[in-house]
Amino acid sequence: MMQVPGVGAFVRALLPVQLDGGFKVTYGLWLGIHPDQLPQTFAVWWEPEYADLRLDGVVANEIAPWGLFPTPATATVRDPDHTPYITTSPDALLTNVLTQTWPHEDVLAHL
Repeated sequence: MMQVPGVGAFVRALLPVQLDGGFKVTYGLWLGIHPDQLPQTFAVWWEPEYADLRLDGVVANEIAPWGLFPTPATATVRDPDHTPYITTSPDALLTNVLTQTWPHEDVLAHL
């Protein structure tokens, strides 16, 4: 987590992408959140309430090959021992990234 004066508040999140053949790659990204959410997020990060954390924000960096900056997204906790995962988005492209299976060549060439 971080807050950059004059820029915004950000939380790390994971973006899982399914690849052909049953493989997957997981991107680490920054989710831009409203600054008012940051203190509460910090307060529950190591607490049992973390399991219920839901963060609405925007993808705050480019994710190749799709771009995705600044795309609205929601991150939720799948496992209390992991960083939150991007799980939904009202954006069609990000929804496709989350739900489709992608050819290795189209994704891994950009890593």
